[in-house]
Amino acid sequence: MPQASTPGPLSRGRHETPEERADRLWLELLQELRVVQTGVQILFGFLLTVVFNPRFAELSQADRTIYVVTVMLGAATTGILVGPVAFHRLLTGRRLKPQTVEWASRLALAGLVMLLCTMASALLLILRVVLADSLAVWLVMAMVAWFALCWFALPGLALRRGTREARPGEREER
Repeated sequence: MPQASTPGPLSRGRHETPEERADRLWLELLQELRVVQTGVQILFGFLLTVVFNPRFAELSQADRTIYVVTVMLGAATTGILVGPVAFHRLLTGRRLKPQTVEWASRLALAGLVMLLCTMASALLLILRVVLADSLAVWLVMAMVAWFALCWFALPGLALRRGTREARPGEREER
C-alpha cells in the first residue's frame, strides 16, 4: 500500500498518496483553466471581429499596431492556456501525473501573465479611441497594477504569511 504524504501547513492534515494528490491538483487546475479560458476566448473572439468594423479603417497607424500586438497576445494567451490540455493528453497513461500537474501549473501561471499583457493591450487600444492618449496610458497602468495586485501580490502575500505561520519541521504542500 502506498505511503500517505506527510501533512503540511497548507494541507490541514490531508492524508493522500502522491497519486491522489496529483489527481486532486489536476482537477483543481482544470476548474481554474475553465474559468480563465472562457474569458480569454471571448476576448480573443471579440478582437478578431474588430478588424471588420467600418471604423477600423479610421484608426491611426499606432492604433493598428496596438491592435496587431493585442491580437497576437490574445492568440499566444489562448495557446498557453490550452497547453495544459495538450500536456495531459500527450502524457496520459505514462505514469507522469505529478510532473504533468507541475508543468501544467507553470503553463497556467504563465498564461495569467500573458492574459495580463493581453488585457493591458486591449484596454490601451480601446481607451486610446475614446480618451486622450496620456489619460489612456495612465488608466491602463492603473488597471495593470490592479490586476497584478489581485492576481499575484495578494496570493503571494497569503503564501508568505502561511509559510511564516507554519510550524517548524513541517514541509509545504502545493
